[in-house]
Amino acid sequence: MFRKVLIANRGEIAVRIIRALREMGIISVAVYSEADRDSLHTMLADEAICIGPAPAMKSYLDMERILSAAVTTGAEAIHPGFGFLSENEKFARLCTEVGIKFIGPKSETIAKLGDKAVARATMQKAHIPVIPGTDGSVKDVNEALKLAKKVGFPVMIKAALGGGGKGMRISRSEDDFAENFMTAKAEALKGFSDDSMYIEKYIERPRHIEFQILADSYGNVIHLGERDCSIQRRHQKVLEEAPSVFLDSKLREKMGKAAVSAAKAAGYENAGTIEFLVDKNKNFYFMEMNTRIQVEHPVTEMITGMDLIKEQIRVAAGEKLSVTQKDVKIEGHSIECRINAENPDKNFAPSPGRIESMHLPGGNGVRIDTHIYEDYTVSPFYDSMLLKLIVHGKNRQEAIAKMRSALGEIVIEGVDTNIDFNYEIINNPYFIDADIDTSFIEKQFKM
Repeated sequence: MFRKVLIANRGEIAVRIIRALREMGIISVAVYSEADRDSLHTMLADEAICIGPAPAMKSYLDMERILSAAVTTGAEAIHPGFGFLSENEKFARLCTEVGIKFIGPKSETIAKLGDKAVARATMQKAHIPVIPGTDGSVKDVNEALKLAKKVGFPVMIKAALGGGGKGMRISRSEDDFAENFMTAKAEALKGFSDDSMYIEKYIERPRHIEFQILADSYGNVIHLGERDCSIQRRHQKVLEEAPSVFLDSKLREKMGKAAVSAAKAAGYENAGTIEFLVDKNKNFYFMEMNTRIQVEHPVTEMITGMDLIKEQIRVAAGEKLSVTQKDVKIEGHSIECRINAENPDKNFAPSPGRIESMHLPGGNGVRIDTHIYEDYTVSPFYDSMLLKLIVHGKNRQEAIAKMRSALGEIVIEGVDTNIDFNYEIINNPYFIDADIDTSFIEKQFKM
């Protein structure tokens, strides 16, 4: 097992990883930008080192500074969390080259699955259903239009190396294609330093359902059930729950086996997520694979009792998975809401500033993952997420009741938040009846 691990991240996920390391008896090293000098993860870690000024490109995305911090502090491994460098093939490769273990899949696996066109071809070879789309990436708008016509409108335009809802646009006809393509292309270049695009058939009113997988270096691959991530705004997840009430036992088993087959086909190792779209007729299609821990991993932990961060660390250290597929038991229902410093009434504009006072809920089945505290200053430089509120109940009805109660109890003053927006979702009759799809927010809130 590792003696010391550096966390190449910030915010609540850095705090989450530090706590797992502490429980495992491993020394933690936090890195922070000048803007994060007073962040909670710097206080909780055993060691903390500043890696640069506030802009992420000069700190959390600066590979050389992070690797230098790891070497200087004697860290044997780096946990990248999610976002930033977590799915960066070059960073994973550089870690290996300097003798530091990257807690995640191998660099070549990240490269293969990070390119949507390559990932699609890999899944087709493994006989996993895929959404009809282009066989490779494309940069030219005229060539892309020809391919879109071949696929058939409406189409989804995606950044080939993207994720997190960035570099994505829906085009419903030839008339709006060029504008949407160029906008998505510009976003891709800004967000991922690559403007290669990918075209696929747009499935109307799908469910976004993902399966959590774990794989070790001995060929063992399991799944830990699914998460329903259909509640989205502009292709970014807002609320997640597990398990999905849309899946029956037969479909769940079929999709779970497909997820495991997909991971094996990619030669995957560590934690990852196979994302599917499921249409109204319950046909499912591989969408992409996220080669990292997910923001919404706590709902899986709540229904399985497993600690995914610890499992990641053990696998990276060369241990076998602690459980087999038969050992995985799904109990109850879990829901997660992402609480952000943003103003829904102003097009969800970020709301940086000082948290003047706060009260966070608790009780049986209530979990909060956060890095904020009273007098903490929310920085304008990074993601606006303040905390994740997760609840667990014996069934979906009880989980909704717990979430309703917890959202009603939260108080965060000094910055605008989306607490009331989440409360409206939880109390929406269509959500309560599980009559949802990826267009839920757009239709119910007229966005």
